[in-house]
Amino acid sequence: MKKIIISAFCLTLFPVFEAFSQEGKTTPADSLKVKAKVVNSDTKEEKNRNIMLNAANNSGPRDVNIGLPSSVGGITIQENDLPVVYYFWPELPNRTWRQSKSLGRTGLLKIGEAAITTGDLGFAVNSYTKLGTDKHEVVGNLSGSHFGWLKGDVNVSGPLGNNWYYTMGAYANFDPNSFDLKFAQYSDRTQIYRAGLTKRFNNGKGEISVLYKYANSASLSNYAVFQYKEGGKVAEIDGFRIGRDSYIVNDGILKFKDILTGESKTADMGGSDAASFSHSVDILGNYDLGNDWKFNFSTRMRYAEASQLVTIPLSIFQAGAGDGFAYQANGQPYTGNVNSMLGMYTDGTPTKTLLSRFEIKKSINNHNWRFGLTEYYYNVDKFTSNRSFFYQTVDANPNKLVRNSAGGTGTDADGFYNYNVGGEYHNGFENKLSAYFSDDWVVNNRLSLTYGVNLRYNKLKGDYYLTPRTPNLILDPNDRSYFDNNWFHLGASVNAVFKVTQKAGLLADFTYTEKNGQLESYSGAVAPNLSKTKSPLAAFGLYFNHDKFSVVSQATYLTRNNYQARLNLVNPDNGSESQVATVFYDIQTIGWTTDIVAKPFKGLNLHYLITFQDPVYKNYNFSAFGNNYSYDDKNVLEISKVLMEIDPSYTYKDFKVWASFRYFSKQFANLTNALYFDARWETFGGVNYKINDHFDIGLTAVNFLNQTGAKGTINGAELITDATPYYDKLLVGSYIRPFTLEASLNFRF
Repeated sequence: MKKIIISAFCLTLFPVFEAFSQEGKTTPADSLKVKAKVVNSDTKEEKNRNIMLNAANNSGPRDVNIGLPSSVGGITIQENDLPVVYYFWPELPNRTWRQSKSLGRTGLLKIGEAAITTGDLGFAVNSYTKLGTDKHEVVGNLSGSHFGWLKGDVNVSGPLGNNWYYTMGAYANFDPNSFDLKFAQYSDRTQIYRAGLTKRFNNGKGEISVLYKYANSASLSNYAVFQYKEGGKVAEIDGFRIGRDSYIVNDGILKFKDILTGESKTADMGGSDAASFSHSVDILGNYDLGNDWKFNFSTRMRYAEASQLVTIPLSIFQAGAGDGFAYQANGQPYTGNVNSMLGMYTDGTPTKTLLSRFEIKKSINNHNWRFGLTEYYYNVDKFTSNRSFFYQTVDANPNKLVRNSAGGTGTDADGFYNYNVGGEYHNGFENKLSAYFSDDWVVNNRLSLTYGVNLRYNKLKGDYYLTPRTPNLILDPNDRSYFDNNWFHLGASVNAVFKVTQKAGLLADFTYTEKNGQLESYSGAVAPNLSKTKSPLAAFGLYFNHDKFSVVSQATYLTRNNYQARLNLVNPDNGSESQVATVFYDIQTIGWTTDIVAKPFKGLNLHYLITFQDPVYKNYNFSAFGNNYSYDDKNVLEISKVLMEIDPSYTYKDFKVWASFRYFSKQFANLTNALYFDARWETFGGVNYKINDHFDIGLTAVNFLNQTGAKGTINGAELITDATPYYDKLLVGSYIRPFTLEASLNFRF
């Protein structure tokens, strides 16, 4: 379903992050030295990575990828050792989680650690709620931008007496982004409120906390229309500024027919129809069992009603007088460029989640043992994605168009047609019960090993429809099909560090995970292919540590089979004809990454990363519009084969000046690789000043080189094989943020 937004694919091999936002401090050299020395059992996170600098928006961390396409939901986010959402659709993680002063710590789990504790492959942001403190504390942040972004974030905590402690927090984000909506003031409206109590035991052996969180969030995504040029370049068209103008229909009103009842309904993109809300209760704690055995636990009970209201541009074509188009608002005839659009609406799907993680640890001799158990239960109550199509003009704040049937595919009086073509439904529950074990073993003064295994039982049960998604479809309850699946999955990771000398050595990693499917696999009109997906990752490298710099260089090989995607395809011979195709495919990628952290003199830090990679599709075959297509060995969408990151910073007394430069070589923009975007830079920079122990201020510039242009994929061009006809043609895609100035004030008392 949302995987039809396959244009969201991004791929890198072992990219660079820092553990904190630009407001925090990093110790990259120390992180690399930890990797190179004897493994420490607490070293489960990457330390020299900044994931909060996001060129797309400031609502969450940037995608962190490992040589495979990231999910449309972005990077996995955990809070208190449990995922903030069980699955990203229909509730994206940033609808319930934001970087906040109510979080005591935020880091990035290593790939091997995620495989051992969750059984899944990939990096994961891990965060921990700020608990009650021994002294009364107030910490907060006020931020804004020259586009009108306003964010307030505050947390208060302290003692209540008798070893009881409290914490309370509020986060409010109101962001118009850089484009001017005509139907709403803000493109992101998010509020998160927290409260919690902690009881610490008199004997000092442990504590238990009960935490509550309420979140309400609505976010809109914008696109840009541009003129595609030879060489992968783009140019702005008259009357439309990339990143500054809105390409969302000017009234924000979409019309759908409920796929279960047939009831017509309108949805307002500027109102509560686009908002999700959730209630979460966490119970967590730890206890010293004695004899060096330690027990940790975390449990979450969660209820959410998740909504998604999005539009996706398809193809642009030229309409003449005989094509039957008129403005929907006033009925006046229209000739000119027309963009066919897809609207998708998930109307407050109820989800219930119960998540738990229990863990005991024991240190003995040269071993740090860990035994864990996780239980994840997730219930979805009749998920639907209602669909409709419409036409709009090709300009800033476009108008809806109506079309009479004599001119082609006609619309109703409101401008919509083909209701529920490609619509989705699934209903049921998932359950994952896992046991895991890990050991950090110092074999001798040269060799250290970190290894672990995750054994998971996965059950899916529910109902779905095989009914073809024809226009104006209403699903008949008597046509439902049922599923009841049980699988066993293995996850494992081994990391070895061998010290050849005091400063240099060898690194080796192997990670393996398995999965079969999830409830979302049943959303379409075909029985899903639930063959086991296997993801082996192998890496080998060298490291060298010096007083002034540290270097890690590593080669990686990674494959993954049985990807599933539902592509929203446009007929290359008829731009007004579209269909949804379900595709299964594999990906193979190899890469070589070198990571350098240097401190040439006091105050100056420099981080440099370069990656060479070659991810390609395998077994990518499907049929559409009466033709067969094969994309074997084609480059994976939105992937640069060369990546660089350069992150200098200089600290002098209470001042810190920093910058971050990210280079992306050519990225392919459609499945045939005929269309691509030229190389680009993403740039960030800023200055921070500590006024005193209570206040510090910061100024950040996003894209300070003021580069403009498009990125990602070109919607509606998945089947294009010859780029020549597209030179100087109008296309639609995503883009990086334009030059933005952001200011922040941090306070603590």
